[in-house]
Amino acid sequence: MISQQAKDALDFIVTSALKSSMVASADDRCEVTVISDIKDIKEKKVVLLTVSSYVFRVMTMVYFTLNKDTKAHFAAINRSEVEAMSDSDFLDVICECGNIFCGALNRELGNHFPHLGMSTPNVLDRECVDYLTELDAGYTQHFKISINDNFTMHASLCVCDFADIDFTVDMTQTEENNGELELF
Repeated sequence: MISQQAKDALDFIVTSALKSSMVASADDRCEVTVISDIKDIKEKKVVLLTVSSYVFRVMTMVYFTLNKDTKAHFAAINRSEVEAMSDSDFLDVICECGNIFCGALNRELGNHFPHLGMSTPNVLDRECVDYLTELDAGYTQHFKISINDNFTMHASLCVCDFADIDFTVDMTQTEENNGELELF
């Protein structure tokens, strides 16, 4: 069972991580809101990453369609010209943003749970997400990400619990860390 305070903490961590990982600059305005219906998510692809421990598996999904608006947004994040980037380059940038997002979640969860592992990004068709219910997750939440009122994308969180999960985070402070590379 996942406690309500753990669900609130997860929502806070995810919202903070999305706000820092999906923008091109600190001047960008990023609003993250919870949506109740996955049918509102129209993107065609998803980047899937997981954080796992002995007591849970957290799956994060960042949805995208590789269209003109998405290319412009991720080219800005990469500080590149749209014309100079191939589709493969865009996928690399989108996956790296997913890595930064999931890495922030991994770091925060690491403050509360030992022995965490994080996957590499996997790009899947969006229809795969329709099968999340088959996992019998203890908690699933979907988010709408609005950047500068002109670009929208979505993300999801799915937590499969193998034991009771209860923790809190300090929701009064936001971290400015946007996911520097970590060397191992």
